Amino acid sequence: MRPLAALLLPLGLAGLLLAGCGQEAPRLSPPEESGTLKVATRNAATTWYLDRDESPAGPEHDLVVRFAESRGWQVEWTVHDAVAEVLASLEAGEVHLAAAGLTRLPSRDARFLPGPSHTPIVEQLVCHRESRPLPRSVEQMAEVEIRVTAASSYADKLASLVNEHSGITFEEDPRTTEMLLAAVAEGHLGCTLADSNIVQVVRRHYPALEVALNLTSGDRLGWYLAADQAALAEQAHDWRGTAEAETAIEAVESRYYGYIDEFDFVDLRALNRRIGERLPDFLEDFAMAERATGIPADLLAALAYQESHWDPQAVSPTGVRGIMMLTRNTAESLGVTNRLDPTQAIDAGARYLADRHQRLPEEIPEPDRTYLALASYNIGRGHVLDARELARELGKNPDSWDDMQEVLPLKADKRYYPGTRYGYARGYEPVHFVQRIRNYRDVIGVALATNETASPAP
Repeated sequence: MRPLAALLLPLGLAGLLLAGCGQEAPRLSPPEESGTLKVATRNAATTWYLDRDESPAGPEHDLVVRFAESRGWQVEWTVHDAVAEVLASLEAGEVHLAAAGLTRLPSRDARFLPGPSHTPIVEQLVCHRESRPLPRSVEQMAEVEIRVTAASSYADKLASLVNEHSGITFEEDPRTTEMLLAAVAEGHLGCTLADSNIVQVVRRHYPALEVALNLTSGDRLGWYLAADQAALAEQAHDWRGTAEAETAIEAVESRYYGYIDEFDFVDLRALNRRIGERLPDFLEDFAMAERATGIPADLLAALAYQESHWDPQAVSPTGVRGIMMLTRNTAESLGVTNRLDPTQAIDAGARYLADRHQRLPEEIPEPDRTYLALASYNIGRGHVLDARELARELGKNPDSWDDMQEVLPLKADKRYYPGTRYGYARGYEPVHFVQRIRNYRDVIGVALATNETASPAP
């Protein structure tokens, strides 16, 4: 499998050039005057990226936009590949704020104004799971090759360990953390350091990665501001203390991290192999189904993997069959004559999911609407309607997937289900069903975007 590819080329190294020219950069107009907050970020899944619709997304993107909206400002993004470029852009006076998954460090505090923190992380030593020796203590780190992203918090951490423990050596590398993790997974590098949120996301694509050691505790990611932006820093800290900011942070956790299962090496290794071995046989069927229904092909592929592991001959003990595991009644209602024909089954599964999606109330926003449609696909529309009514009774929001994944399991609770129209259901199942599909979709989506379906993953 190739390394995770960046979705954008860097916009330039102007920040680095300005920082080194010895000339004082002109002061940016404050966003109150221009109406625009200028922000430097890093192109990565845990910061800022373009989604399948070529719309900006990512944890840092969402938080900055919410802050800017609270002030009535637009956001102008400058996107880099490396943290060093982000900080150089900030130091050169090109942007007001850096939001790039930055760990709070004394060395950075001395150069910039610390903004608010938002995400707890742990710095982790990550190696190949089959590497020997696999270091399980700081002292054993002296026995392995370590490379980390240049000018990063990881380099600071390792420099401090070198001073405290004999034998530890490391090299700084111009590649991004994601690229170094890929190099470790492919056996080209011994070990690297990465923040736990990055490891959580990337390890699904590279199951061979192993967390050998946690090297920090209590660290948080946050923003930094240019040294002359004291007023803006105060506004950012004030916003961080609001209920609106807490809601935004909770939404980021739910959207980007909350659904990621506890790491399952066997499951994810199998998925990555089947992306190369099985998925190519059905790509055109998924693409045709997307054209016919509007349901994204990568979502349909994730749904099919959850249902059958892309086995068109799959049969369950309860009688559901095929790559989409359709019941006989559902198949007949959709005109399917052979559930084991993957072209028929994928088309029918897409139409059925599209129907579940269309029949939900129009006011339900995305992506909650899609998650509720998947829950309906899994457990049945009636039980989802029951859970929505139960959510209202409990003071929860029936249009929010975060709330509904708390309420759906109550359909199996004898304190609640007797009062519902459709009665008992294993309401915890659609919660796990949606969670796993979201996880699978992330992995499949990256493989499709980087054309990695031609051969199995290592």
